[in-house]
Amino acid sequence: VQTCALPICRDLIQVIINVNLSHFLYLCSLKLKIYMSNESSSTNSKIIIGVLVLALVGSWIYFNSSKVDMITTYDNKIAVIDSAKAKIQAEFIEVSAKADSLTNQNTSLQGELLDKSNQIQKLKTNISTILRKQNATDKELADAKTLIAELNGKVSNLFADLTKAQAENKELTSKNEQLTNTNTTLNNNLTATQKEKERLQDIGSTLHASNFGIQSLRVREDGTERKTTNTRRANTIRLTFQIDRNKITPSGSQDLYVCITSPDGKAFNEAGKINTREEGAKAYSNKLSVQYEQNKDLPVSFDIKNVNLVEGEYTIEIFHNGFKIGEGKTKVTKGLF
Repeated sequence: VQTCALPICRDLIQVIINVNLSHFLYLCSLKLKIYMSNESSSTNSKIIIGVLVLALVGSWIYFNSSKVDMITTYDNKIAVIDSAKAKIQAEFIEVSAKADSLTNQNTSLQGELLDKSNQIQKLKTNISTILRKQNATDKELADAKTLIAELNGKVSNLFADLTKAQAENKELTSKNEQLTNTNTTLNNNLTATQKEKERLQDIGSTLHASNFGIQSLRVREDGTERKTTNTRRANTIRLTFQIDRNKITPSGSQDLYVCITSPDGKAFNEAGKINTREEGAKAYSNKLSVQYEQNKDLPVSFDIKNVNLVEGEYTIEIFHNGFKIGEGKTKVTKGLF
């Protein structure tokens, strides 16, 4: 029995190894026909051979089933790995998008913020290297997940730092604008103050005349002179006044304008016009330049010669720096003497 069974078992095992189920059943039936047709085989041998064939078939079915289970388990494991990798990949894409958004919106980072941005880019590179591997191990995927968590934290920290920096910049900008506005106001005030100072100095430098006197004279060819109010005799008007001391007016030549108004209200002997501060344009009769010394009194005497007077009152005004600084009147008549 053993002698007959062993070749059959050996052949069937070889079949199990090398063929699939349909081939296996066909070959088994073929082998059985050969051995069963052997006249020398006893009934017991045939029974044993049949049992062995059934055992081998069962073994083949068992091993084939185990192989299917192993393949299924392997496929399931691969599917789990692929799912985990896909999830990690999705997390990485999400956090990478946040990082890229921050760096794209803030291209002028410096100092500590720039260092943090560089660390984020380095982490992204390391994670990307792992995820690009076709056969990444469980440990490598776990490392990638840990790095993604670290990357997420660094991105959040950088976002918080940028938000804080932007708030500080906004506050500084607001303060700078306030300082600029304050500075502009101060400059405007300073300019206005300077102009007001210049205006006050200009007004303060205006001379003032006192002790004003007017005389009508008859001046002969020999230089002798005589006071007269007779229009037929008077040929000269003499003005006398004093320029009072002034601490602001600088030393030097100062122009005085003599304006004479005739009894008929018209300008007497008009020589030109000046712009006064209060009366606008006004005709003047004479321009008088005097040498003034700062903070000292200056007596002034001035003759208007070769005049033809008419009866009535003459008004004489002295202007300096556009302001009237003195005024006097004299009256002449048509007397006999």
